[in-house]
Amino acid sequence: MSLFAKVLAVPAVLAFVACILYVLFGQITVRKLRKNPETKDALGLEYVSGWDIINVAQVLALPKSWSQKLGAGKLSFLYANAGVIYLHTTKVDRFLGALFYWLLMISGLSLAFLTLMEALGVFD
Repeated sequence: MSLFAKVLAVPAVLAFVACILYVLFGQITVRKLRKNPETKDALGLEYVSGWDIINVAQVLALPKSWSQKLGAGKLSFLYANAGVIYLHTTKVDRFLGALFYWLLMISGLSLAFLTLMEALGVFD
């Protein structure tokens, strides 16, 4: 097995765990938020089906000041409403959302970076 394959295995496993957490977070937290009339329209723009799961996880993973700043700009309709989301989530929901979001970001960026490094010939 090459060095590239061994190094690539770590973010691939993290991406697999992120996929499982995506489903769990969507079923546990976002499903509850979709059913609530107060939070139904506060989940942000859904580009594709399920994108609101990532919007909610982003709000729960980023510091409150960053989320509020995103919600105050011209493109605020793209992001979930941090104030409303925090009112209707528990500490377990917030932990699960933050864990999912950071695993998704770390694994995705690592896979892209490693692929770029392989294309540049670093692992030869």
